[in-house]
Amino acid sequence: MAEWKAFYQNEDEEEDHEEGEESGGDYYKITGRDSLVFLVDASKEMFIKGENGEPSNFDMTMQCVRSVYTSKIISSHRDLVALVFYGTEQSKNPRNSFKHVYVYHDLDEPGAKRVQQVEALRGDKGAQLAAETMGSGETSLGEALWCCANLYSDIKLRLSHKRLMIFTCRDQPHGGDSAKDRRTRTKAGDLKETGVVIDLMHLIKPGGFDVSLFFCDIISPPEDESELGLRLEPCGKLEDLQKRVRAKEQKKRAMARLSLRLGEGVNVAVGVYSNAITARKPSAVRLYRETNEPIRSKTRTFHTQTGSLLLPSEIKKAQVYGNKQIVMERDEVDAIKKFDDPGLVLIGFKPMEKLKRHYHIRPAVFLYPEEEQVTGSACAFNALLMKCSEKKVFALCRYIPRRNNPPRFVALVPQKEETDQGKIQITPPGFNVIFLPYADDIRTLDTFQCPTASDEQVDKMKEIVSKLRFKYRSDAFENPVIQQHYRNLEALALDMMAPESTEDLIMPKVEQMDQRLGPLVQEFKDLVYPADYNPGSKPAAKRKTADAGGGAEKKPKVEMTEEELRSHAEKGTLGKLTVPVLKDACKQFGVRTTGTKKQELIDALMAKLAQ
Repeated sequence: MAEWKAFYQNEDEEEDHEEGEESGGDYYKITGRDSLVFLVDASKEMFIKGENGEPSNFDMTMQCVRSVYTSKIISSHRDLVALVFYGTEQSKNPRNSFKHVYVYHDLDEPGAKRVQQVEALRGDKGAQLAAETMGSGETSLGEALWCCANLYSDIKLRLSHKRLMIFTCRDQPHGGDSAKDRRTRTKAGDLKETGVVIDLMHLIKPGGFDVSLFFCDIISPPEDESELGLRLEPCGKLEDLQKRVRAKEQKKRAMARLSLRLGEGVNVAVGVYSNAITARKPSAVRLYRETNEPIRSKTRTFHTQTGSLLLPSEIKKAQVYGNKQIVMERDEVDAIKKFDDPGLVLIGFKPMEKLKRHYHIRPAVFLYPEEEQVTGSACAFNALLMKCSEKKVFALCRYIPRRNNPPRFVALVPQKEETDQGKIQITPPGFNVIFLPYADDIRTLDTFQCPTASDEQVDKMKEIVSKLRFKYRSDAFENPVIQQHYRNLEALALDMMAPESTEDLIMPKVEQMDQRLGPLVQEFKDLVYPADYNPGSKPAAKRKTADAGGGAEKKPKVEMTEEELRSHAEKGTLGKLTVPVLKDACKQFGVRTTGTKKQELIDALMAKLAQ
């Protein structure tokens, strides 16, 4: 039974796997689901509006929660999200065991109904609804943390990552009550021991927010150095809050964890990370028309002659080589595919001038040490990084990402750490892994003879280019097709009258470009094009052939003799013939074929000639 079960492969999973390989997808498979709990302060201070009509801290928090809900629906709908308020007058939680704690949403998958409920808490009407539903009362953060612990314990699913975010504008939530502070610290320690990461999203307040008074003992230690500066400054704007939450809601996961072999017996543990992944529209889910339940497709293989169902052990693979069919077992195929164990092997060093721009064949990945895997990896990795940066060289390595993958040559380009004025990390230290081409990957292109531009034309174009320069940032442009797709889905799911309009940021701003250029474009046209040139005019019609009455003459079919066909078969050059030629040969010699693929046509012709 195990053999049959393994054979019934899911076609959808196979397609996803192939697509992931093409796009350089994950090598490191993640099991379990992520979970995120929003623990929001509902005290009266949270509802105070800012100066000049700025939204209250509560309103900003609800906008941020809604943004996370919608992004989770799009990117990872299987993750679990919860919304809990503390410091409320009313109590609502499992078994009502905790006072002044209101569980608005249990830990569950985000959905359209939850987005609408969070949307209802925004603005002045939302503040009024929150006051009527929950109210503001006594605060006990320890009770709220205990309630969140129960939410996690009630989940029977396997959770790969657990995170809790506290939103508040009070640096002393208990007003100096030492007993409540002590209970809260104890409960926070219990949560962290169970693997829950506690983060503080502190909001701005008059007089400033002092993390050291209470919350420094509650929150989890920073995951990396880039988070140290974020813990000190409170969020005063919605954009800052959303940016901080977006950086925290997803765990930084490695695509692969490998060993970098620097020499005989010297191995360094490293993690391979993807800095950017192509965003795609999700594939359509096929549903059963009577129940609207998702369907799963299975693949079975049958014998072409007898029609019997084949077991995996009965299926073999073959390759035609020198007119001979080489049959291989599955173990032999796996042995052929395996080159070496996964990992990186240092070959040598090259100066940075040797790395050409046209060597780019696929997106780069990022290399960072994994101290938890092998102690001392960070020290050795940093030493290699510093020396490569000082000497301006890159490390040449052989890279095998996972088992049965072909090896690639890669260049490890050093990248130094960069920080802003507030000493917050902008660029992490590590190596950018640049994939290098093999000799077969480089093409030789034919150079076309084009008229050479004069110096005056080149100078004029330089002026135009300098006028149109701007500072490019990849995060400033969104894919308009994907944005419109999700706006339409959101409108359907939330019963909106019409989807939100999306601005196509990739469209050129013609008016601004015309203002910048002024008369430069016309001056360039006068230099390049003749005076009577009209780009809107239609091109001259092509001259018809003299013999035919208009269209081009069709090439006559070339019939192949049996001797020529046998000659191709003996030399093993049938594969060089095109599919139409092979089809004509089959018709000419009366060969019946069940398929139209090239190999099937060749097999049919070979069988005919063997008779």
